[in-house]
Amino acid sequence: MRLYIERKPVKVNPDTKRVIARFFFNGEERALEVIRKVLEFSDEKVFSLISPILQEYSKRHRNITKILTRHCKKLKKQFLALGTSFEDIDEYTRLLIGAYFTHEYSIESAAFFNPSIVDDPDQTDLVEGEKRVIISFRAVGEGHISSIVFRRALIDKNNNIQVLPVGNYVDEAEVVKNAIYIKKLFLKKAAYAQIDPAVLEEIESKLDDKFEYTSLSNIIKDSKSLYKENPARLIEYDKVLWLSDTYHTITFSKDTDISDRVIFPISEFERKGIEDARFVKFIKDDGKVLYYATYTAFDGSLIIPKLVQTEDFYEFKVIPLYGDGAQNKNLALFPRKIKGKYVMMSRIDGWNNYLMFSDKVNVWENPVLLKQPRYDWELVQIGNCGSPIETEKGWLVITHGVGPMRRYCIGVSLLDLEDPSIEIGHLKEPLIIPNNDEREGYVPNVVYSCGSIISNGELIIPYGLSDYSSSFATVNLELLLNRLLENNQI
Repeated sequence: MRLYIERKPVKVNPDTKRVIARFFFNGEERALEVIRKVLEFSDEKVFSLISPILQEYSKRHRNITKILTRHCKKLKKQFLALGTSFEDIDEYTRLLIGAYFTHEYSIESAAFFNPSIVDDPDQTDLVEGEKRVIISFRAVGEGHISSIVFRRALIDKNNNIQVLPVGNYVDEAEVVKNAIYIKKLFLKKAAYAQIDPAVLEEIESKLDDKFEYTSLSNIIKDSKSLYKENPARLIEYDKVLWLSDTYHTITFSKDTDISDRVIFPISEFERKGIEDARFVKFIKDDGKVLYYATYTAFDGSLIIPKLVQTEDFYEFKVIPLYGDGAQNKNLALFPRKIKGKYVMMSRIDGWNNYLMFSDKVNVWENPVLLKQPRYDWELVQIGNCGSPIETEKGWLVITHGVGPMRRYCIGVSLLDLEDPSIEIGHLKEPLIIPNNDEREGYVPNVVYSCGSIISNGELIIPYGLSDYSSSFATVNLELLLNRLLENNQI
């Protein structure tokens, strides 16, 4: 008999009004012609065109003039080709040119799903039994490009969930390339990314053991000048720079609401999307709290798992994950070290659950098989639905299983607290099955989560509904743990 779960009457749907202003470039020849024509406009015509644009779009974007100026600045190469420079162009013309090279992108127009949930760093001004949380979502827009977005929610003493209203704007972060790269690890990741070995050997001979982005960029620039007639090799050099872009720090203005912040694909290696962030509140040995998230970067063919670290959800440090265990999707970090080691769940073969231990949070080797599909509802594949949750009886692992008709269900396992490679309990039946109200969407017959939380004696599971929208379910924690421990045999 399946456990009773309560589906909450809360649904979070995609909102087509959530837009960002992105750089738009439609080819070199067309760009030069557009710039040339705008530069021929009189001052009066420039002002008559840009003035209504600023009035209209200032209502849709926090600082539209800053955005248009930034996009105009990206065209310095084209300005030089036309015999002028960015500095020689007056302010209104800069803004108008920027407008011609800007488009609005609706980040949630297609879907809003696969949530994870963590405690908000701010728990002030609450009454007993309340909890403030931050929920991350996978937002999907035109071209099926995924990004990470956030909502703040309040859970009351009865575990009623109120998702707070969004802000008026959506802001992309500022990108800062300030990483120090370790050559050995960087080149290993480049090999995983299938970059030409000859190019990697050449670059290896020129790099120091530790290097900065500017050093790599200068080496690439010099190398490309020697191979101007070899387009295939030039692309390989570009791939090295694209990979270096996967290390970065992104910051948001302190006057933004959490719902205003979107982590949008930045590097070429994630140009097709940032998928399924699994956030976890991590407690360090000294008691300090950090928030980590693993996510999948996708360029259309290659998958690169990455790690995000933040303390306040304003600044995020992003790095790739290394090692034989840092492959495929479904990496989920445990919320603390176990016996001095970081611990991570993974699914390196796309089919089974694995466990890994490491001295470093970004290097993962020697994955060990933890669990294979057992039951009819999960025979196609299994995986985790977010980071394990510590309870007094064991590590609670929310899982997903794929069965007939590619139906995704949510299950639960329990791992030993001291040795999580030992499963001490599991549900033989799914905890959540897509019902008739949940089975229709972008991808039918799917329920899926990227992270849950415990509040007031219940497990709260935020979950995606058929890759379109999101909702919440709760189950009594004590009853769940007891059922898991009853089922400690296949």
